[in-house]
Amino acid sequence: MAIQRGAPNLSQTPQPGWLVPLAIAAALVIWLLMSAVFTVPAESVGVMQRFGHYHGEVDPGLHFKWPFGIDRVTQVPVKRQLKEEFGFSTPGATFLDQVSAPSEWVLETTMVTGDLNTALVEWIIQFRIEAPFDFLFNVRDPGDTLRDVSESVMREVIGDRTVDEVLTIGRQEIESTAQVKLQDVVNKYEMGIRIDQIQLKNVNPPKPVQTSFDRVNEAQQEREQMINVARGEYNKAVPRARGEADQGIQAAEGYAIQRVNEAEGDVNRFDALLAEYLKAPDITKRRLYLETLNEVLPRVETKLIVDESASSVLPLLQLDTANARTKQ
Repeated sequence: MAIQRGAPNLSQTPQPGWLVPLAIAAALVIWLLMSAVFTVPAESVGVMQRFGHYHGEVDPGLHFKWPFGIDRVTQVPVKRQLKEEFGFSTPGATFLDQVSAPSEWVLETTMVTGDLNTALVEWIIQFRIEAPFDFLFNVRDPGDTLRDVSESVMREVIGDRTVDEVLTIGRQEIESTAQVKLQDVVNKYEMGIRIDQIQLKNVNPPKPVQTSFDRVNEAQQEREQMINVARGEYNKAVPRARGEADQGIQAAEGYAIQRVNEAEGDVNRFDALLAEYLKAPDITKRRLYLETLNEVLPRVETKLIVDESASSVLPLLQLDTANARTKQ
């Protein structure tokens, strides 16, 4: 059999049988390294289970574990505040059970108040995981359990209040009461959770009666506004009237004191004159006469001084009238 020159002989080419096992070994080593090395973020701790049993907690950083499913690590965000939303959702969820399915929103927010009315209550709970072991192993599906417990507590709190309190003035009290009750239930279940805050979001009446409730709220707001205006006018008028009354009383008291002092002064002066009169009646009479003339004469415009021998004062009166015309 002739062999063509220049053509390769495939039957005589050596086969590299070691490449396939080498590739398999390299892939196995890479897979072992990838499954044996893990990283815990700075805001979390790693809860390690060995053969399904709790083995311990690992701090943030790079760590190694046994591969082939011998060790399994669950990362728990203990340094981050988590939240669960009821009746609505916000983008960027950081917790698996942060929101429920939209089809359940109406059911979880529809609540009956203490006066047998209905309200649509949306709320949010903010919490932290304090004990990772309790959070993972004491309760099955802790996130879903927390949602159920929170809904039960909120329905209890809402059921103890009227619809007006739920919609208007009772929101802060509802939040604080629900937070205390929810923390008590979480502690009884030993879930390892601390409730930081409960916030009521949109609280509305059912849609068929929402228009009527809005009108009632507007009427109540107008009523409160009118009351505040009336109180403002009252606070202006009453103090002013009281001030005027006090001013009048003080003026009357001052006038009374003045009149009493003047009367007492007149009495004292009369007593002093009486004492002098009893000592020298003639001299006292003359002094009083002279003092009276001293006060009266300056007020008299026309003065005629005559003696006892004057038979008539008519010429003097005519002379005085002529002098007055000359001055004009």
